[in-house]
Amino acid sequence: MSDAAFLTGQFLLAMPGIGDPRFDRAVIAMCAHDREGAMGIGIGAEIEDLRLHELLHQFDIDSHGAPDAPILLGGPVEPGRGFVVHSADWGGQDTIDVAGRWSLSGTLDVLRAIAAGKGPSRWLVALGYAGWSEGQLDAELARPGWLSIEMDPAVMFASAACDRWACALESAGVDPRLLSSQSGTA
Repeated sequence: MSDAAFLTGQFLLAMPGIGDPRFDRAVIAMCAHDREGAMGIGIGAEIEDLRLHELLHQFDIDSHGAPDAPILLGGPVEPGRGFVVHSADWGGQDTIDVAGRWSLSGTLDVLRAIAAGKGPSRWLVALGYAGWSEGQLDAELARPGWLSIEMDPAVMFASAACDRWACALESAGVDPRLLSSQSGTA
C-alpha cells in the first residue's frame, strides 16, 4: 500500500455507475484508513422518516436544546450503531481526531451535549458506517468508480445532504453535469 492510499481525513465520492446501489453518488468522510482496513461515515443521504428528536427520545434525552436535524445513512455496516461527525471544538469519552480536519464520536455523551446546546458547533448524526477489510478499499480504488478528494469540512457541515456530492465535486473543480455513468477502455 502506498502512502497515497491512506485516505484518513479525505472524502470518497462514488461516481455514477459504480455498480453498487448502496453507494450510488455516495459521499463518505473517511475516518480511518491504514494497513488493517478503512472506515468512513456516509454523509450524502438522509434516512427517511428519522430525525434527531426522535432518536434522542429513544434514548430518553430531552431534545429541546437541539434542532430537529436529519439523521444520515452512514453506511451499510452496523446500521443500528450511531456516529457523530463534528467540529473539533468539542471532545467526549471516545472522540477521535480525524487528521486535524474534524472529529468523530460514537457514545451518547455527544448526543446529550448537542441536546443541551453544549456540544460541538457543527455536527452530523449518522447511523451505520462504510467499512473495508485489509486491502479491500485499495483494490476498489484501483478500479473506476471512486474519487478521493480533499474537501473543506465547512462544505460538509454547510450543505444539505442531497447536495454534498455535487458540492464536493465542485470543490475539487469537477462539474458534476459533465460526468458519465459509462466508462471505456483505451
